[in-house]
Amino acid sequence: MKLTKRMKETTGMVERHTEYSIADGVALLKKTAKAKFKESVDIAVKLGVDPKKSDQMVRGTASLPNGIGKKVRVLVVARGAKEDEAREAGADHVGYEEYLEKIQQGWADVDVVIATPDVMGEVGKLGKILGPRGLMPNPKSGTVTNDVGQAVQDVKGGKIAFRVDKAGIVHAMVGKADFEDAKLVENIESFIATLNRMKPTAAKGLYIKGVTLSSTMGPGIRIDKSEAASLH
Repeated sequence: MKLTKRMKETTGMVERHTEYSIADGVALLKKTAKAKFKESVDIAVKLGVDPKKSDQMVRGTASLPNGIGKKVRVLVVARGAKEDEAREAGADHVGYEEYLEKIQQGWADVDVVIATPDVMGEVGKLGKILGPRGLMPNPKSGTVTNDVGQAVQDVKGGKIAFRVDKAGIVHAMVGKADFEDAKLVENIESFIATLNRMKPTAAKGLYIKGVTLSSTMGPGIRIDKSEAASLH
């Protein structure tokens, strides 16, 4: 890939082999986020786990204190009184059969799907469509629940779901590059602390093997592993 002038300039700001403190990493990231749109801030954490083993799967949710800076579009699949509860909580789309049909036809214009347990039999049949898009409701991420009102408020307020991939890496969006430095630092620390608390007992040796921050168009910035490991 040919580097543009801007990419060369921003890449040159980052010392590839240096591990920066979270605060310094955030300050540097903000200098490298030069795109004409509001860039997202992403984190990639390499974990010392074997995701092929069920007792080393890291998966769950993290509540970021300052949100992620984007409007989260929520679909709640439910019936009866639960539909009203979801609407009152601010869900963007609420319904049952009509949305199952829309999804079957390829519609998936949302960021999160929440479902009540009683409809999961039907929602589960859409796994081939929802699964690859990361939209399949799951009890572990709090998206299969009878408390739909609280679930909607949680995801709208900055609760994100994550899972370790086949390479042992967890990816997540932790804010926008135009956030105040302190708010980004707080979100990043909160996310890493959540990962540390979820360390599987079966995982041996070094748990946090690497942490990288990047903006949408910016270079990767390595973060000090020992600082990350100390967050709980």
